[in-house]
Amino acid sequence: MNIVNSNMDEISKSILKSSTSLVGIACKDGIVLGADRRSTAGTIVMKKDEEKIYKINDYIAASYTGVVSDIQLTGKVLAAELRLKELKTKTRPSIKEAANLLAMLVYKNIRTPSMVPSIIGTLIAGVNDEGNTELYTIDPSGSVVKVKDYDANFSSGMPFILGLLEREWKKDMSVQQGVELAVEAIKSSTQRDTASGNGIDVFTITKDGINHVISQEITPMYK
Repeated sequence: MNIVNSNMDEISKSILKSSTSLVGIACKDGIVLGADRRSTAGTIVMKKDEEKIYKINDYIAASYTGVVSDIQLTGKVLAAELRLKELKTKTRPSIKEAANLLAMLVYKNIRTPSMVPSIIGTLIAGVNDEGNTELYTIDPSGSVVKVKDYDANFSSGMPFILGLLEREWKKDMSVQQGVELAVEAIKSSTQRDTASGNGIDVFTITKDGINHVISQEITPMYK
């Protein structure tokens, strides 16, 4: 019996994970990020109010899927590195620079020898100095791709979300329309994905800033 593999199996089964539903939608006047609130460990629901969209600073927000501890640490490191770059260069990093920095962190983490490698997926969005908004997806292997329409990264609800967005997303839709679509996408996922549910959070990223526009609890109805 391989003791190392056995231990890894036990860790993977018991560690608190963020199997989740994420959605990022590019609109004509901004970006919309949406997520559910359920956090699981295997088949057990550990938390029902886990917010999965984080405001990194005044102009960047990100949503993650993966192990909770990795998500929290990665978010802290990203915020610190962006602040250091801003202080050193006296300029604000672009969203593309932030996305590539995060991608390098993810790439490095999964290739560093470790008993429990850090593996997360991210949707990151923000506002550049010029006022334009951008959305990027970073997969768990560390590649970074600019999103021009929509994405759900590698969240467990991705198959259900992408199926809906394939039909409903429109090129020139407004942020308000994007918010409504994000809510429908998360609701659609929570109906079929057992790792998603309990609530919906939606953020808008526009030239006017980052706003938490939807904070909605999903409660079971007993008859």
